[in-house]
Amino acid sequence: MRKTNSGMSLLEILVVVAIFAVLGIIVTRSVILTLQGTKKTESLVRARENLDYSLNIIERGIRNASAITQCPNTDQTVINFLDQDGSPASFSCINPGSDSSYLASGSADIRLTTDSVKILSCSFACTPAGGANPPVVAIDLSVQDASASGIPGSVVTASTQIYLRNY
Repeated sequence: MRKTNSGMSLLEILVVVAIFAVLGIIVTRSVILTLQGTKKTESLVRARENLDYSLNIIERGIRNASAITQCPNTDQTVINFLDQDGSPASFSCINPGSDSSYLASGSADIRLTTDSVKILSCSFACTPAGGANPPVVAIDLSVQDASASGIPGSVVTASTQIYLRNY
């Protein structure tokens, strides 16, 4: 009579451990990529919300302005104008490219962007009125979520042209 051993050999155990190790690596990598994608998306949403809010305020102010006080403007980080009531007003980029950068309305005390974003580049370019066309202000902005230094592609840019209304 022959006795048979019914069990698992060392080789079978090693194969099972290797399979589970490979599956663990694949699942871990998938979870890490998902978390990175989520963080990037949240970063882009924060930057886009700040940019959209600021552009909305700037567009409304310039579109309703009665005049641009210096057109073409020599300092492209500032646009000075007279609001609809004839009072002096301005929009400016404070410290573009630095960690303490922001968009400001009027004086530097009124922030349009929060601390959660930094302004990478900013320009306001005024083109004088020509014929029946009113002055045009071209705005180019580039912002990044301040907490997203290691996330690639977290920069949001916007360009627009704003025509003053003819009164």
